[in-house]
Amino acid sequence: MSTRYLVSSIAAATLIFTGCYAGDFDDEPNFNNNGLPAGENPAAEDDSDEGGDDGASAEDIVVKGLEDAFIEAAKEFDIPVEILKSLAYTESHWEMVVGEEEFEGMPAAYGVMGLRGDQIRLGAEIAQVSEIDAKHDLVANIRAGAAVLSNIADEDDFDRSDLGGWAPALVSYSGITEPEAQAHYVHNEVYDVLRNGIVVDGAEGVSAILDGLDINPDFAEPLPAPQMAQGPDYAAAIWRASPNHSARPSGNIGKPSHVIIHTCEGSYSGCWSWLTDTKAGVSAHYVINDTGSEISQLVKESRKAWHIGASYKSSLNSGKDSWRNGYSNNNFTVGIEHAGKSAQKNWHSGLINASAKLVCDITQDHGIPRDKYHIVGHGQLQPYNRVDPGANWPWASYMSKIDAYCGGNPLPNDPPPNDDPPNDDVPQSTIVVDSNNNNNNSSIAKLEVSGNWNSSSNVSGYYKSGYWWSTTEAVSDGATFSFYLAGDATRTVDAWWPAASDRSTSAPFVLFDANGSKLGTVKVNQQSNGSRWVTLGSFKFKKGWNSVVLSRWVSDNKVVIADAIRVR
Repeated sequence: MSTRYLVSSIAAATLIFTGCYAGDFDDEPNFNNNGLPAGENPAAEDDSDEGGDDGASAEDIVVKGLEDAFIEAAKEFDIPVEILKSLAYTESHWEMVVGEEEFEGMPAAYGVMGLRGDQIRLGAEIAQVSEIDAKHDLVANIRAGAAVLSNIADEDDFDRSDLGGWAPALVSYSGITEPEAQAHYVHNEVYDVLRNGIVVDGAEGVSAILDGLDINPDFAEPLPAPQMAQGPDYAAAIWRASPNHSARPSGNIGKPSHVIIHTCEGSYSGCWSWLTDTKAGVSAHYVINDTGSEISQLVKESRKAWHIGASYKSSLNSGKDSWRNGYSNNNFTVGIEHAGKSAQKNWHSGLINASAKLVCDITQDHGIPRDKYHIVGHGQLQPYNRVDPGANWPWASYMSKIDAYCGGNPLPNDPPPNDDPPNDDVPQSTIVVDSNNNNNNSSIAKLEVSGNWNSSSNVSGYYKSGYWWSTTEAVSDGATFSFYLAGDATRTVDAWWPAASDRSTSAPFVLFDANGSKLGTVKVNQQSNGSRWVTLGSFKFKKGWNSVVLSRWVSDNKVVIADAIRVR
């Protein structure tokens, strides 16, 4: 057996959790406070029972149950366990993550099996679990994914014991429609995992394993790389031209000056095939696979790729280049997609190295400064509905690698990383913090959520333009509403949410002052009193950034809604 993939005990123990997203990465991502949102102190006393001593560890919840979950689902739905494991690793690296919508028309993927869109409904129906469990519970997610794959196999009618014969069913599961991408997905992703094997190493020994098997899929071979054209701007890339691009504007606004880092929220083949589809209406300049062994160039750097749906706001980038305000970010950026999900805990060193080499080349070609103001994450410039590349992107080492590949020239000295302090003259009689940061005055109001929260506008009665929701469970992963006060003050706090029957009846709002001191916890019933301001109480806040955290730590198997708060 040639085992290529090895996940350490540290990585294995973190499969269930995803990091915090802060909507403004002026600094390098902050990994202090155990990765919790600002204000959620793991040591703080909390009368919502958050942080109880009896909570199971991530390893207990996920890793120790991974092998059994695969085996039982494979038996139940008559699928070779090797096929189920290989598919799951291709879709999620065996991480129980909640994906994000990276491209319009491509639904977010959920769990180990990467379930998307109608797959969630179908899998839940066949496996007889709720759609929420199909997305967020390990066993239910694997069973639902196996149910979908088995349903496809029923329609294809082939010998289920033939591992190579599963290839067409796996393609159908992936949703990929472009023939070359289908062949790449089968041969270079799913069956490559099957051939090389996987080991997940937990703290108490091997927790899940897939022995390498010499299996040839019953599917057309992809074109070998030597027969494919090189990228027009980067010789190490394969040229896979996308029709989705346009001319950059003339003048300085059309000169490439920034590099934007994205995550595909899925597999490499699915990513580049979608970005080269006319119907998608989106693209990027480059896509890098999950190990860094292959890069696709889709759009020439001299052309405008359609990879970010936001106009430039210098307030999201430490006040830099304010003359660009209001212009589409696509005009002056080069976009790089990376196979994987923003919520994943670890990134393959090969991917990071390949990306750093590519960024070095781009910055040298266009004279782009190699600093954190010109090499930025998608979520930083579009924080209202994107979070990629996520909290666990290794920014510090990534920037160092870019610098090293460019010859070791030192990065410019960083100016103070934060925006100027809010203007104390700003009228602050009432502050509203909305779920959409585009609606907030960023000098006094902002919202921060992790990749486990989902944006929605499905239930009417929300404040302004939608809301965030997440399932309740024993995890410190709150939605943090932050507001700035010019001085110490006693203020009344109200909350707004759209009510529905799937909401928690004891959603806990935890309040903190600017010193991080907890002021109290107020539990509300989000099944009622919707579409109006509901008073949480009056509290003594301090000068600076105070916060109200909507916690998920409730044991009722419901959802909590982060829509808006008002401070008056």
